[in-house]
Amino acid sequence: MGKKLFIILVLLMSLSLIGIIFVQAYYINNSIKNEEEQFNFNVKKALSFTARQIEEDEIERYYDKYQSLVDQEKQADTVAISNIFLYQQNENTNETIISRSGILEENYKLPSSFFDIGLDSINIKRILNKSETKIYSNRGTLDNELQSNPIYSMSKIARLTEAEKIALAELLKVAGSRVPIHKRIDNAVIDSLLSSKLKEDNVELAYEFAIYSNDLATKVQSEGFELEKSATYSIPIFDSGTDRNNYRLLVNFPKRNKFIQSSIIRMTLLSIIFTSIIIIAYSSALLQLFKQRKISEIKTDFINNMTHEFKTPIATINLALDAIKNPKVIEDKERVMRYLQMIKDENKRMHAQVENVLRISKLEKNELNISKDRVKLHDLIEDALTHVELIVEDRKGFIKTHLDADKSSVLANETHFTNVIVNILDNAIKYSPNAPKIDVYTENVGTNIILKIKDQGSGMSKAAQKRVFEKFYREHTGNIHNVKGHGLGLAYVKRIVDDHQGHISVESEKEKGSTFIIKLPLIS
Repeated sequence: MGKKLFIILVLLMSLSLIGIIFVQAYYINNSIKNEEEQFNFNVKKALSFTARQIEEDEIERYYDKYQSLVDQEKQADTVAISNIFLYQQNENTNETIISRSGILEENYKLPSSFFDIGLDSINIKRILNKSETKIYSNRGTLDNELQSNPIYSMSKIARLTEAEKIALAELLKVAGSRVPIHKRIDNAVIDSLLSSKLKEDNVELAYEFAIYSNDLATKVQSEGFELEKSATYSIPIFDSGTDRNNYRLLVNFPKRNKFIQSSIIRMTLLSIIFTSIIIIAYSSALLQLFKQRKISEIKTDFINNMTHEFKTPIATINLALDAIKNPKVIEDKERVMRYLQMIKDENKRMHAQVENVLRISKLEKNELNISKDRVKLHDLIEDALTHVELIVEDRKGFIKTHLDADKSSVLANETHFTNVIVNILDNAIKYSPNAPKIDVYTENVGTNIILKIKDQGSGMSKAAQKRVFEKFYREHTGNIHNVKGHGLGLAYVKRIVDDHQGHISVESEKEKGSTFIIKLPLIS
């Protein structure tokens, strides 16, 4: 797959995933808004029902009282009532309040000439309403008023017509505004009406209520009511048409948000779970794609390096064989022996490379049998130095040892751990452009022994330090193969150190060299 196509596919997949997440978020947000609107509608409907029912119940109570007076009469008066009076006596202030609501019915019979509609005559009825309230401070003033205004002296009561019922309702609104609100309505009634209406709409949620007058609290309220503007609903109640008392029925729901969200919490949780699974799966797939692409590039580089490293010894062997075939050379035993040694060395070199590859493969499959014995790390270091000292001397370099650890007994496999030290020393030699200068240190730290191998070579970048122990990894140098290797040596080193319950790290700086640090547990 080409790099451009790979990038386009990743972008399209990422955009699709982001789109899915945004669509899910939009629908969840929209669902919450819909639930909130439905909740608000149900609450306002319950408030309207409660306020209307309370007002109707109050009027019905007064009408029942009036009707009971009518029922006490032996004979009904046939004269229609044109005025309704409400008499209130306040014992505390010695005031008498008389409220009147009057109904005037006027019937007109108009000749057909007024309206050309094909009828002989038209009956027109007009109903007029007039209300007034008077307050008398003492009984004498009231008696004088009654004597001077005979309309107040009506003694007979008749049944109410529909028009008169309207007049009574209007009258009670005005008269009721002078009665304290806690005497007009009971908390239990409000609670019962609200609760029943809310349950009809499946709003089973704890609430608190109150009645406020001109934005001031009254005695009518539940115990835990607190005015919260964001969660409080209100509606007018006992509207008298005057500014004397501007009553409002208020209700709030302390757990309103939780209730609204609970209705879609399952859908939201499922959406989050499935979206998270998609994100995790997508991230894993994307990570695997990048890893596979990187591995493909590393393997290609590995094959190129292996090919390059095998070409040189093969070419050397072929040249040596061709030289031996020469009749002049074959008679010169010294030259033949030298060529045979070259063939042997190059063959050994190729065999070592193949062994490294096979060793790593066995480690990956846990097929490499590593038996451990009690050994002294200092002995392994001395043994490893003998493998590389000739190469160092040939390049005019040196290896200095600073074996300061008093205790060096560890549980290790002699062969494999010697190879670990040899590989690190070999790296130090290969990555030293000039004569290799290497220092080897040991020291005891607690129950561990620390081995440091420090060189003064070309060093490595920060990025390379993070990946130096990866299989097949070599720091990118373009197509220049001035340092031979295939990126398996340090991967093998880390696997062996880990298998010995140790830890390996590297400290390095470009052009200033590298220091490999191995920590192993001591044994008594």
